[in-house]
Amino acid sequence: MTQISANSDVPSMGRRQFMNLLTFGSATGVALGALYPFVKYFIPPSTGGAGGGVIAKDALGNDVVVSQFVATHNVGDRVLAQGLKGDPTYLVIENDGNLAEYGLNAVCTHLGCVVPWNSSENKFICPCHGSQYDATGKVVRGPAPLSLALVHTEVVDDKVSFIPWTETDFRTNEAPWWA
Repeated sequence: MTQISANSDVPSMGRRQFMNLLTFGSATGVALGALYPFVKYFIPPSTGGAGGGVIAKDALGNDVVVSQFVATHNVGDRVLAQGLKGDPTYLVIENDGNLAEYGLNAVCTHLGCVVPWNSSENKFICPCHGSQYDATGKVVRGPAPLSLALVHTEVVDDKVSFIPWTETDFRTNEAPWWA
């Protein structure tokens, strides 16, 4: 009988299994790393806890402080801030000099342009196709089919917080189309 001696050039089964596991683990890690951004793209971002609001940001990305905001703006002003989902949202200074309890999403309901406030005509006029909205954001001339979306404004620790509007639209007495 011939006896087979162990060759040091051939790795043991334990080493082979370890190398297979290492190769499989590396390939799986790379595949999952490449797949993560793809999957993350299709999952909508969270808007925070239930009932929670989003703190309004000014043009520079700073929180809107109500006491400073009201002191530096005139009655009837409509000023853009960053609102829910990052949409431009108008803060409104009412006739009594206080911040209105609602804000207006500045995205036109026709094709998505940002609608500027025209103070000389006291209405919003879309520069893209001429849609017009009154001072409360109700559509008064098309081609926009719907009024501007509403959000609640609430003061929390002297900062403006935007909260989704789910109640009846006070301008049309209908359910909100944006909810």
